[in-house]
Amino acid sequence: MSPAELEVLEANAAFYRAFAARDLPAMTALWAERLPVACIHPGWDALSGREEVLESFERILGSDGSPDVRCTLAEAHVLGEVALVTCHEVLEGGRLAATNVFARQDGVWRMVHHQASPMAPGQARQEPKAGPAN
Repeated sequence: MSPAELEVLEANAAFYRAFAARDLPAMTALWAERLPVACIHPGWDALSGREEVLESFERILGSDGSPDVRCTLAEAHVLGEVALVTCHEVLEGGRLAATNVFARQDGVWRMVHHQASPMAPGQARQEPKAGPAN
């Protein structure tokens, strides 16, 4: 795995840590400030612009019903100064397929897009089973 892929996976992990901790300042710091951003939460219309996206996270993270989300099966794909991560979001009621897009801003990977959507039953890839160490 390349250093850039590792950096992107760390940025992705920081997104899910902020979500799990319901840490709005950490979430805010992850999103690009000077690049266009967008987000599509499950069941929501597309959100566009940093202010609208961060207001949505403020509502979600501040809600008593904010879901506990865990990221699995994260795969990074670096395309120069832009990268995407595909992953599963594991929630109490099942799994969502998610895509998180990052772009370099001042040398740091910042989130520019997040989208998560439900998967049909039986369509989820399985996490690899831990095997004996070689």
